[in-house]
Amino acid sequence: MERGKEGESEMRFYRKLGAAAALLAASAAAMAATCTTQAAMTDQDRGMLSAEVLLLAGDVAQQNFPVLQASLLPSQTGSWEGIRTVAQMAVPLLAQGKIQVRNLYLLDASTLTAAADTEFFCSDKTGAINVTIDLPALPPGKYALALAEAVGSPLAGQIGIMIGWDGVSNSWRLAGLFAHQGVFDGHDGIWYWTRGRSLIRTDPWTAYFSYLAARYLLIPVDFLSSPNLEKLSQEQEQISPSPANVFPLSLQQGERTWKINAVVLDPSLHEPDLGIAYESTGVTDPAALRTEATSVMSALLKYQPGLRANFHGLWAYAVTGGKSTPVMELPMGQIP
Repeated sequence: MERGKEGESEMRFYRKLGAAAALLAASAAAMAATCTTQAAMTDQDRGMLSAEVLLLAGDVAQQNFPVLQASLLPSQTGSWEGIRTVAQMAVPLLAQGKIQVRNLYLLDASTLTAAADTEFFCSDKTGAINVTIDLPALPPGKYALALAEAVGSPLAGQIGIMIGWDGVSNSWRLAGLFAHQGVFDGHDGIWYWTRGRSLIRTDPWTAYFSYLAARYLLIPVDFLSSPNLEKLSQEQEQISPSPANVFPLSLQQGERTWKINAVVLDPSLHEPDLGIAYESTGVTDPAALRTEATSVMSALLKYQPGLRANFHGLWAYAVTGGKSTPVMELPMGQIP
């Protein structure tokens, strides 16, 4: 018995030692990375980076794929198809707008010895951290992140452009592309945040998804955090009862019980839609698929009627054997 206790103590010691080593490694990666905000840059750096980003943004708006592909950082050539897809999706977001750089961050990870999950702490003039950027498996090097917006665009399009310094060509090259719209039906992220906050007590589900809409509209990338975004997340996490904790959810509709695996924000049609992933019966006939999808949608809205008045419509995703297939989207008014 005594030997068992000694063994447990020894195992706890090694676990703590391993955790400490992991923490030290993470701290070393953070110390090896620095961030310079736009306000702290020299005029020359700020102007040069803005010019590079605006050129790339123009190529996105014009769908100049040969130039975009040729502009890729060598380490990102394998990401071309994903970048091309984002560029194609960005067209309606940027339409009729004039692209302006909103924020610039110069990220120096050149002292890293290998690719690592890297956290950049970006401080304002007082030294207070106002932005944190988390980039997974980042290779050593110098990078810049630009957040830009299409001023005057009906969808208030936003893009995030990551560029990296290529020492071989002595030039900045495209390392990543991200795009979101900035409004749903003329309402921006602040509007949805305020809306969500007002519904926390009376309609927690609508409040929860309003917070998701707010985050989506406020920033085009998901690896950047700020005190305001952290506050938004904290408020959302305090919602109770929360949709985040109920899935998989079983709902009765007539004589059938449907298993819903998830409900998410779905801006595919540039509308404030929600997407439902549900376990299908396995039907393959298109009419039968639409019938069961409509039944699932109806069941959800009867369970949470507040969603009908606060979102545009629902997407149905049928899951069979672990594979998800989009079935259709219906506006709320067409769902029984």
